[in-house]
Amino acid sequence: MKEIMCFIRANKVNATKTALAEGGYPAFTCRKCLGRGKKSVDPDMLSTFLAAGELPRNAVGENYTEATRLIAKRFFTLIVEDNEVSKAVDIIISANQTGNPGDGKIFILPICEAYTVRNGESTTEAY
Repeated sequence: MKEIMCFIRANKVNATKTALAEGGYPAFTCRKCLGRGKKSVDPDMLSTFLAAGELPRNAVGENYTEATRLIAKRFFTLIVEDNEVSKAVDIIISANQTGNPGDGKIFILPICEAYTVRNGESTTEAY
């Protein structure tokens, strides 16, 4: 089993939930979070935006704000069988890809054990 963790744009939650459910992955967790990527701000581009009066109110504009600003994101996590990782990742990418910086990140982690709390059984069906 693998855990898929991804950080996506807040406005892509409904599209992601729908795509995962339709793709056969109805069980997941979604949480609000704040963060930012490691991409540095291009001072020339920032100057261009400021000369125009304001930053664009879209995905590009959010990446040209002050370096310490945290951006609202959503954190999804789901558990899948090893042979289903590629399919689930493709679904997440399809639902979130805009081609702009800030589309998100996906991380894959191994799951060593799983237990059902109700009966304490160790199982691969715990997810």
